[in-house]
Amino acid sequence: MVGSFVMDLIVRARRFVNAGETILGEDFTTASGGKGANQAVQAALLGARVDMLGKVGNDDFGRRMLASLTERGVDISRVMVTDESSSAIGNIQIQESEQGTQNRIVVIPGANMLIRPEEVAFLKEEIGRYDMVMLQHEIPLGINELVAAYAHAAGVPVMLNPAPAAPVSDAHLANLTYISPNEHEGADLVGFPIVTEEDCRRAIEALLRRGVKNVMITRGSEGAVLGNAEGLTFSPCVKVEHVADPTAAGDSFVAAFCTATCVGIKHQDAMLFAAHAASITVSRMGAQPSLPSLAEVFDYMQLKGVDMARFAALKA
Repeated sequence: MVGSFVMDLIVRARRFVNAGETILGEDFTTASGGKGANQAVQAALLGARVDMLGKVGNDDFGRRMLASLTERGVDISRVMVTDESSSAIGNIQIQESEQGTQNRIVVIPGANMLIRPEEVAFLKEEIGRYDMVMLQHEIPLGINELVAAYAHAAGVPVMLNPAPAAPVSDAHLANLTYISPNEHEGADLVGFPIVTEEDCRRAIEALLRRGVKNVMITRGSEGAVLGNAEGLTFSPCVKVEHVADPTAAGDSFVAAFCTATCVGIKHQDAMLFAAHAASITVSRMGAQPSLPSLAEVFDYMQLKGVDMARFAALKA
């Protein structure tokens, strides 16, 4: 995992605040987050052996975020600590209304954006020992491009979760095995809105033509769709009675999909597994505190009547 650390500062209120307005909120919490760290934790909780490469500030938030990964089984020996910047923070506003739970997030990237090419150069020789490399957009684009090129040259699959949205070159796409935008990020990549299943098909075809091998578009309550040279695979969302905090749902889904794929589980089943993991995640508060263990996901799948024989490889 090469990615970001972000300390989430979470405010819950009845509605979002308007410009120039002050309102009273319901509560305030902090939780370790960051798309890279979240995905690393989720994969580790699901049984994967995960090494994390990233950068935090030499501050209390940085120490807390590293402790959170260590406690959940992620190897942080490649994480760097800097005095040049503070650790990243995410300002998360959560609104609960009759229409459901929504969030708005502003990230101050801090130390995440100080990762330098020479600090990841060792991967050129070492990356071949990994089953997959996972990347996101909360670190410098040039670092993602460099790591993806190293992995592609070594024959190692690469997953890019392109969030937050940013341009992705054709050369970079050609080094990716998977790209997993949501509808908004996907729309930014292809230049048209993604609303319907037909829009998904068009977007997937456009990205496949640019060189990536597999495109998986996550659509929230509409589920997800994956496309490649063999066609399209649709996966429904697993509904929950109450959405407490959707902050890390996408990270949970992507990490669970990658974990299942790495042990040889077919794409459709990997997406089903990921949908159950994400469903648990949205039912809890916080980013990393909400991420489920393998036992929890399996218990939930059994409760939902899923045939578990197809997922035996995850227990190995």
